[in-house]
Amino acid sequence: MSDFKHVLLLGTGPASIQLALKLKKCWDCTVAIVGRESVRSGSFYDALEQSNQRIRVSIQNEKHRALEGECFVDYIFKGYETITGEWDTLIFAVTTDAYIEVLKLIDPKVLRKVKCMLLISPTLGSHSLIRHYMNDFNPSVEIISFSTYFGDTRWMHARPTNHALTTAVKKKVFIGSTNYPSPNVEELCKAYKHLGIAIDIMESPIEAETRNISLYVHPPLFMNEVSLSAIFGDQDTKKYVYKIYPEGPITPLLIREMLAHWKEIMNIISKLHIKGINLLKFMTDDNYPVRLESLSRHDIDNFPIFETIHQEYLLYIRYTSLLIDPFSEPDKDGKYFDFSAVPIRKMFINREGDLDIPRMPKEDYYRLKIIQGIAKYTDSSCPTIDKFILTYESKLEEVAQSHKEIRLSAAFAVQSFEEDLNRICNEIGKYLKA
Repeated sequence: MSDFKHVLLLGTGPASIQLALKLKKCWDCTVAIVGRESVRSGSFYDALEQSNQRIRVSIQNEKHRALEGECFVDYIFKGYETITGEWDTLIFAVTTDAYIEVLKLIDPKVLRKVKCMLLISPTLGSHSLIRHYMNDFNPSVEIISFSTYFGDTRWMHARPTNHALTTAVKKKVFIGSTNYPSPNVEELCKAYKHLGIAIDIMESPIEAETRNISLYVHPPLFMNEVSLSAIFGDQDTKKYVYKIYPEGPITPLLIREMLAHWKEIMNIISKLHIKGINLLKFMTDDNYPVRLESLSRHDIDNFPIFETIHQEYLLYIRYTSLLIDPFSEPDKDGKYFDFSAVPIRKMFINREGDLDIPRMPKEDYYRLKIIQGIAKYTDSSCPTIDKFILTYESKLEEVAQSHKEIRLSAAFAVQSFEEDLNRICNEIGKYLKA
């Protein structure tokens, strides 16, 4: 028997809309959504009230028809402290740096009744963070981590409403539970199979958390002078995340640092007794493939054993091969889809009126600080990770100094995330001693 009869979604973003619809379709369960009361969430709550709590999801690609539709949400809570009732499963659809902040607002009486907690888009160590907190309330709760959210879902219109749009769906995700084997994981696998998404079951949540490509590519792609100047600078010329310099940040040096960054993370997870990943294979087989004319099967499969200069060469070839979508149909002029033209977003004024930082690299900063903390705990050297963080924090301080005349969001503060790190490392310590 699964624990998906009464499900509470934490977070009021577009992913919560998509997940609520999927839950209703799969298990016809009781579903509630909860979030903070804020300027941003105000239009979301208003839209739900006007529609009698009806939500709607549209799709961009006909292949994803199983994800579209509409349904009614059974309960809406405005503020985490207002949650009442008994909930079998809590689904975390908030940013990873907010997990503990959200849990602290929930009545312990509610937490003691929960059987399962599902982390939709965690980072390395997130399940340890949750487990440490829950030890005081409900130590037997099952914690399930996905490697990442299964698609790309955004608001249908510019502001949050009751209508979301799913534009892309991943081919594969990874999942791991504190219970192995887990009936809940089996149920989730069936649901994902219906969406055409393959699931690899890992033996633990932390192993699933290491299978997120963002851990390996976002820090080098964003925490460099080219990208940071595009995010925080005044120039009007667009820069693109996946383009070669000068259109984007990708240079031989960036590739060298990406490779070193991967090796540092592999060193850390080897000390946690977790199986490592072949970076090039992970990029091509589990994320975005390229043609075999660009990267041979031999090169992909044997990537970890090659010399460093050979590895750098293959990573550079991978990114140049994806400047266009190699599997798209060319137009009459022989032009393929401009796959790499993902603009680097600039800092912006948020709905609260504060100058704010885009999700990338704001979320990546938290991820990287946690990895740095785990590295120190496991006595692992991480000079490349240290360099990324120093580069980013120096930019934060520089921008904060030059924008004293306006209000800045909390994202501009240099942070240690000490409480989260202490919780994570405390759980990792138990795991290593076991």
